[in-house]
Amino acid sequence: MLEKPSTESSSEHAPRPRVLVVLGAGGHTRQMLRLVDLLGSDYDYIYVLPDYDQISANKIRIPGPVYRIKQPREKKHGRTDGPLQVMMKMPGALKTAWDILGRERPDLVIGAGPSLQIPIAIAAKLRGVPHIFIETASKIEFLSFTARIIYRLRLYDRFYEQWESLAEMYPRARYAGRLL
Repeated sequence: MLEKPSTESSSEHAPRPRVLVVLGAGGHTRQMLRLVDLLGSDYDYIYVLPDYDQISANKIRIPGPVYRIKQPREKKHGRTDGPLQVMMKMPGALKTAWDILGRERPDLVIGAGPSLQIPIAIAAKLRGVPHIFIETASKIEFLSFTARIIYRLRLYDRFYEQWESLAEMYPRARYAGRLL
């Protein structure tokens, strides 16, 4: 999936790869921070969180800049935003994602499923930044809303599924095991 940087002497002066990590509230954050822990401190990390999430930033163990984006599709009081609400929020989220990628210039974007992954994936595609999408482990029988959009629009360079049965249903997806 993501290879460790070379430790050869010629790369000692080369900048470390910059990885933009998309966090979401709850399980999305847990899965991505588990991946960051597995990758270790050989990378410079940039984190993106939903604007309402006051908890995830405190769980980051390998430091890096933290940005916030208004999540295009939110769940409030047991209700999920409808298509019109999502479409109204998307331009602002896309502009913020575009600005973050322009400012930070990551070598890679990686995330596990919150809806704020969509504007980031679009901005990454337009800016030519590779994007690895990992479907959340909580989806066992069908893809999440975000995964369906990213998969259908091919807004990824690699698409990983954490359940073998789902990877078999989507020919462009790869099974790579579970993060948790």
